[in-house]
This record gives sequence, C-alpha cells and structure tokens, in this order.
Amino acid sequence: MNTKQTLMAVLCAVTCATSAQAECLTDAHAAELVSHYMARTPAANPEGLSDADGACTRAKVNALLAQRMGKVVGYKAGLTNPAVQKRFNTDKPVWGKLYEGMVLPSGATVEASFGARPLYEADMLVRVKSADINRAKTPMDVLQSIDQVIPFIELPDLMVQAPPKLNGAGVTAINVGARLGIAGEPLPVPTYRAERYALLQALADMQVSLTDGAGVRLGGGKGSDILEHPLNAVVWLAGALTQEGLAMQPGDLISLGSFSPLLPPKPGLSVTATFDGLPGAQPVRVTFK
Repeated sequence: MNTKQTLMAVLCAVTCATSAQAECLTDAHAAELVSHYMARTPAANPEGLSDADGACTRAKVNALLAQRMGKVVGYKAGLTNPAVQKRFNTDKPVWGKLYEGMVLPSGATVEASFGARPLYEADMLVRVKSADINRAKTPMDVLQSIDQVIPFIELPDLMVQAPPKLNGAGVTAINVGARLGIAGEPLPVPTYRAERYALLQALADMQVSLTDGAGVRLGGGKGSDILEHPLNAVVWLAGALTQEGLAMQPGDLISLGSFSPLLPPKPGLSVTATFDGLPGAQPVRVTFK
C-alpha cells in the first residue's frame, strides 16, 4: 500500500469511527423523550451517547420540561453509589434537575405506575442556605452552606424501553430519571462546630433501611456508601454545575443519591425508610396504590 492509499485508509477509519458515534439528540428526539415522559410511556433508549452528548441532550430535555413542569426547585446527584454505577456501566456520578411538584410529604400515597419505568430507593435531601455551597470542597464546607438535612425516598423513572441498556450518558440524557420523591421531617443543621462535626460523623455512619408494611427489610446501606460521605455528592455536584455555567441557589433542594438498590413498586406496597444513627431522623413512608 502506497502513502496515498495509507492516508486514505486512515481517513476512512476516522470517518467511519466518527459516524458510528452518537451525537447530541436532535430537537425532535428530545421532544419525543419529553412526550413519553409526560405520557408515562417508555421511550426509545438513547444509545451510544458520549458524556458530552448526554449533557447536551439533558439541556434540551430540561428546556422542554421547564415549559411543562415549571420552576426548578433543585438538583439530583445520581449514580453516586458505586454499586449503582456498576449497574449502569459507569464510574462517575451524573446530575439532573428537580421541578416544582416533584417532592411530596411523608405518608403520601402514589400510583405504583407513577412513571414509565417506576422505581424507589432510599435517599436524602439537603436544603441550600448559601451560594457559598458552589465553592464547597469538603463535607464540612457543604454543611456550613445548608440549613436542613431531610430523609427522603426517591421515586425515579428510568422511562426507556430497556433500562438495563442505559449507561451514564443515557441516564444523564433522561434528566437522571427525576420524577417524584417523598420528603420526611427536616433536621436543622446545628449552629455549634462540635455539633456539626458530630452530624458529619453520623451522616457517614448511619444505617439506612427500607422495610415493607410487615417490617421485612427490602434493602439499604450505609451513609458512606455515597462517595465515602453523602455530602461529597454535593461537592461533586458543585464542580459539575460550575463546568456548565450553573450554580445552586439558596432554597434549592439537593438529592444526594441512593443508599439502597433501585426497586420496583407494586400496588398495595407500603415502604418505610429509616436512618438509624442519625439523631432526630424520623421514618419516611410512602404507599403505592
């Protein structure tokens, strides 16, 4: 093969490889995703996306969701638990936006078919007190910039025809499956430094459990299962949002990720999340109909 033929072969290989890679979904495809989301019907999987493609698609999806869902009330950090990362064939977290009406009070009754691919998991929210949170580098930095820690059961919706085929970028593209969640009684962040250190330790060491109405354990985990400390999810989120020119605002709710496996709801099932070792934390309950 001469030099010209070699060059042509290389160019062909590059072109073929590039054309085989997916790109940011078109406006029409993003609109189709949102249409399925609103109808609670499974959408076609966004396949082969790079991280940049996933982020670009999420931006289009978020713009369309904002027209239908209204105000953004916060963010969710997803895939912050290594066990959940493994399920989606990735090694890093992702994020999505939370909208008005997504967060319901403890004791709520929700349709088991609340989404196209409904699931539930043990989670936690924090509420932003100060924009300083966007510069947080440690869990203590985060604690100084929030005013509430809120036990939470997230009700995500993976919304595609084949959830097992989703990778991290695909999860990003569908706004990390944000759909609903059940918030418990908020815990105020203490004023004194020694009490804050005690809270930091409790968050890392707490044992989180999901049980059914008969008290049978459904799943759970430890606080440190999320990035070695659950508030590290906020440290990661601050950096990720900054890279895209976004920032958390006072009053925003931040979902930290899963302390348990993702489980499917069933009509008649009642689920309680407990946070043992976190002083003052009350159980959070949801019933599926």
